[in-house]
Order: sequence, then C-alpha cells, then structure tokens
Amino acid sequence: MSLLAQILIALVALIHLYIVYLEMVLWDTPRGHKAFAMTPQQAQNSKVLAANQGVYNGFLAAGLIWALTHPVVAFGAQIATFFLVCVAIAGVYGAMSAARKIIYIQTLPATLALTALWLS
Repeated sequence: MSLLAQILIALVALIHLYIVYLEMVLWDTPRGHKAFAMTPQQAQNSKVLAANQGVYNGFLAAGLIWALTHPVVAFGAQIATFFLVCVAIAGVYGAMSAARKIIYIQTLPATLALTALWLS
C-alpha cells in the first residue's frame, strides 16, 4: 500500500470521525444545525436517529483504521477496499437523498483513496 493511499485512507477515516462527532455530540447545537442545515426543532426531533447514524459512521472509520493497522498489508488493502466502497456508496445515497454536498464530503475522498490504493 503506497504512502499516498495510506494518507488518503487516513483522511477518509478522520472525516468519518468528525462526522461521528457532529452527529453524536454537536447535532443539537448551533454548529450541528449549520452543518446539517436544520432548525433547532428539527435537530431535537431527530437527535436519536442522528446518534444512531453516528455509530454507523464510527464503524466505517474503525474499519479504515483497522485496514491501516493490519499487520498483513495485502489483507489491510482488502479491508480498506471494502470500507472505502461502503463509504462511496453511502455518499452517493446521501447525495441523492439528503444533500448534494455529501458527494464531495464522502464519495470523492473515498474514490480518490480507492484509486490510490488500486494503483499502489
């Protein structure tokens, strides 16, 4: 796995850790309202769902971190491929169902990481 692939995979993991923080901690705050374009009432009504979403994003980050730290590099690359594809698909779905900007926040970084991984 090339250094570029590792850096991009780590970046995708960090993005998802930040999303976890937004969804589980900041959801019902002004920062969360702004990030997700919601009113305080919308945030309050969806707080439990957002926390659940945060758990799933945490699993994506954990899988990418596992891929980066696995002692067998070839297996780590397979793990990374799986989780990056999951992130890319989730990003496409999110862009279609929630907000177009998700394609840039999730799908694009995951696709770049996958490309770097496959070229290494």
